[in-house]
Amino acid sequence: MERAPYLTSRLQGFGETIFAEMSALALRTGAINLGQGFPDVDGPGEVADAAVAAIRAGHNQYPPGIGVRELRHAVAVHQSQFWDLDYDPDLEVLVTAGATEAIAASLLALCDVGDEVLTFEPTYDSYGACAAMAGATLRVVTLRPPDYTFHSTELRAAVTPKTRLVLLNSPHNPTGKVFSRDELEEIARVCVAHDLVAVTDEVYEHLVFEGDHVPLASFPGMRDRTVTISSGGKTFSFTGWKVGWACSTPELIEAIRTAKQFLTYVSSGPFQYGIAAGLALPEAYFSTIARELRHKRDRLCGGLTEAGLDVFPPAGTYFVTADIRPLGWHDGLAFCRLLPERCGVVAVPNAVFYTNRDEGRHLVRFAFCKRDEVLDEAVRRLKGIAR
Repeated sequence: MERAPYLTSRLQGFGETIFAEMSALALRTGAINLGQGFPDVDGPGEVADAAVAAIRAGHNQYPPGIGVRELRHAVAVHQSQFWDLDYDPDLEVLVTAGATEAIAASLLALCDVGDEVLTFEPTYDSYGACAAMAGATLRVVTLRPPDYTFHSTELRAAVTPKTRLVLLNSPHNPTGKVFSRDELEEIARVCVAHDLVAVTDEVYEHLVFEGDHVPLASFPGMRDRTVTISSGGKTFSFTGWKVGWACSTPELIEAIRTAKQFLTYVSSGPFQYGIAAGLALPEAYFSTIARELRHKRDRLCGGLTEAGLDVFPPAGTYFVTADIRPLGWHDGLAFCRLLPERCGVVAVPNAVFYTNRDEGRHLVRFAFCKRDEVLDEAVRRLKGIAR
């Protein structure tokens, strides 16, 4: 990649995100966008109505630095109701500009220059950039298809004297993996043994189709060393609102808030009331959205298989990974850049999620959080793409 002349050395090589590039390509070509993970319909009306009501009620100025009371208390109730984790809404919950800011603020607050952040790759693309901005580096354990598991020896070998924290994403983007209880127990043991902080990205916590989502904070020794992060965008299909949160001890939240206040200060004032209303929806809503997305997963996975790809069905999230080699392709980035012109579909190359690009060179990610007719049309276009 060409060197950006004014960009600091820490961020050289990051450039424009693959999501921006592929979404721009979708707009230019009129292609179906199965690249970026956003739904093509809005979420529950009562959630939108609560945000509108907040706007009309005058909640349009700076909200409190830690977030509006209604949302902080809704987050605390949600954590207790679904995951049996108790947090003080006034001391242990921090509202952020989406989960991405919560992750960035956590790494900026908790990492010194030269520290290492242990994570699992493929990784969501912001992780490397956030670590770089903190002066830290990623040290990775690679998850490989078809089951994307890891061995405890690999995890333990990845810990060094420079390791500061573990950054865990489960359910996992881009693979759709839901870390098992045994895997989480091993991660917890490593954190406790090496006195590591854990930062967990759990934005897909309710979008699980097989297995169960189990927060890392629920394991012995982990409650007081884990920063649990989530958001309302994926659960309620309002990704543009950018309302997220972090839950942890008062000391860790204070540290993260110190960094966060110099990033956005505050954000999403009236939308915080909307997400608070979403978190108060009946439990049936959360099971229904998972069931509906499971149906979409099965629909797209079946179609991609019929189109000739080798598909790895996800246990959670919005995304499915496929191997393009059965189609005669070996370079996912070239495949994704040509795909809109050739058949009018946009996907994302998984290579961008790896530090070792060769690990994901032949893999491509598709999003299935779209209407059934859109998924069906995308599959129709993809059939016959083989060389």
